[in-house]
Amino acid sequence: MCGIVGYIGDKPVVDILLEGLEQLEYRGYDSAGVALKTASSINVYKAQGKLGNLRDVLTAHLSEVSHSSVGIGHIRWATHGAPSVVNAHPHTSNCGDLVIVHNGIIENYKELRQELEDKGYVFKSQTDTESVAHLIADIYAQVKDLPKAVHMAAKKIQGAYALCIMHNEFPDMIVATKRNAPLIIGVGSGEYFIASDVPAFIKHTKKAIYLKDNQVAVVQKSSSLLVEDENGKQVTPKIEELPWEPVSLSKMGYKHFMLKEIHEQPDIIRNILTGKIKSSSSEIVLDEVNLNVDSLKKLNRIQVIACGTSLHAAMIGKYIIEDLCRIPVDVEASSEYIYRNTVTDEQTLVIGVSQSGETADTLTAIKQSKVRGSHILIITNRPDSAMAREADSLLSVNAGIEVSVAATKSYIAQLFSFYLLALYMAEIKGTVEEEKLSELKFELLMLPQKIEQILTHKDDIQKCARKYANTRDFIYIARGINYPTALEGALKLKEISYINATGYPAGELKHGPIAMLDETMPVLSILMNGSVYEKLLSNSEEAKARNARMIALTNSTDKKLDELFDDIIRVPDVAEFLSPMISIVPLQLIAYYIAEFLGKDVDQPRNLAKSVTVE
Repeated sequence: MCGIVGYIGDKPVVDILLEGLEQLEYRGYDSAGVALKTASSINVYKAQGKLGNLRDVLTAHLSEVSHSSVGIGHIRWATHGAPSVVNAHPHTSNCGDLVIVHNGIIENYKELRQELEDKGYVFKSQTDTESVAHLIADIYAQVKDLPKAVHMAAKKIQGAYALCIMHNEFPDMIVATKRNAPLIIGVGSGEYFIASDVPAFIKHTKKAIYLKDNQVAVVQKSSSLLVEDENGKQVTPKIEELPWEPVSLSKMGYKHFMLKEIHEQPDIIRNILTGKIKSSSSEIVLDEVNLNVDSLKKLNRIQVIACGTSLHAAMIGKYIIEDLCRIPVDVEASSEYIYRNTVTDEQTLVIGVSQSGETADTLTAIKQSKVRGSHILIITNRPDSAMAREADSLLSVNAGIEVSVAATKSYIAQLFSFYLLALYMAEIKGTVEEEKLSELKFELLMLPQKIEQILTHKDDIQKCARKYANTRDFIYIARGINYPTALEGALKLKEISYINATGYPAGELKHGPIAMLDETMPVLSILMNGSVYEKLLSNSEEAKARNARMIALTNSTDKKLDELFDDIIRVPDVAEFLSPMISIVPLQLIAYYIAEFLGKDVDQPRNLAKSVTVE
């Protein structure tokens, strides 16, 4: 989950590397470092903590670094070894001539380390990466060919990795390779960029090459680029035009990216709707979803696999698909799915959900399912991702670049995409009457303006957040289709405020969690009009009887709520079936405002990374 950036060209490299690393901070921010080629050596500079600490280090060595135009950089999310300067990347060989940055996990690093220590190599860090630095250096000492040494080392490495390597004897060269981890080469005019993700170089070029697994790229200052397959045979890479706009990386006047991204949600829904639903009477168009009547008839089950916030969207997706399409749906965390002997075959539709499209567990799961003959449908915010390239069908959520680590707009985009997918399949299967389909489409079309109503009337949400900002624990309860909303609301609060928040099915409160309730415990009830309203009201009364501090998130005008709840957050009326699209927005804002009142780092919460590319 670390971030890699590299540059080779004629411009001063320091600013390019630092700007690139800043755009990759969502991948980790425990420590950072750069390696810069100077006239006679490769100089390495590192710092523990946020990127600003590395900026300070480089400012203190400005005369040494200002003339360099070749370099690699890294921002770290710690896996092996605590965050420290010693464990920060880049890592060097004992001779000091070879430097390396790495994203991923080397599974056999202990065996490699022992083998190299037996040869006399001295290790300074606790990382798995240092084993690769010494391994490549050891092979290079024998073959005197850096790309060949990287090829040979790759055959000995087990695990997932993206690597960038420099050697002092090749002052105008960077070598890069990858396996099961993202690595992209930006193609500029007389210059090349290497990065874990597009934002690192999008302001410089929109042309890119997505390096494939086991390929080795040799990038040279002479503006030459050589790409070889795992056998050393030269291949012609495909240069793609990127759709990203640099403006999406700006806060646009908002205090934090998270607040900006929450406010973007109405337009995100409008973007998804474009070309897919013209009116309540028109058919849904999903061009890249390759499911027809025959393929849907063959399905006897659907499996949805995801992690984190995407898992909560998937859980609501289960309710939606089963209700509209009458096909049984299982939802499972990818990290559990990949270690079971799952019952998956050609009669199973497997849906992988991932914001980044690079989530390691989910990527592994869909590959396993694909081998068993399942149709793979991917819901992702990154149609250029590794997961999208494995897909038989693709549903791109069109949320744009999401900078804040805590997902907001990508969640609501995934959720909305599940509604579209379920309606699309229901139309094909004929499982829903046309009148009901038209009603649901009309409601979908109205959602953006209803969310805008919430975003323009936030006073009650802010007051509620301020009132409960100093609580140590928080409980969210809901029933039915909004139970996953309770989980997601609790997760948001945990992620950015570090308050111990937990979501429960309201009916389960009395089966254990009710023991925690007293006058210090806030309980937030997601109390939307519909089939479970009265039941949830009863569950809320049970909590009130234990002196819990009660909060209602509701679209109801029921007068009974004024007596039962200490605080009420009201949202626009909406059908129960679509209420998760409305109810999540105030929960995102409560989490945001509480974290802001507490002075937390909203966009970069501790210990987290946005793109989880390790298992």
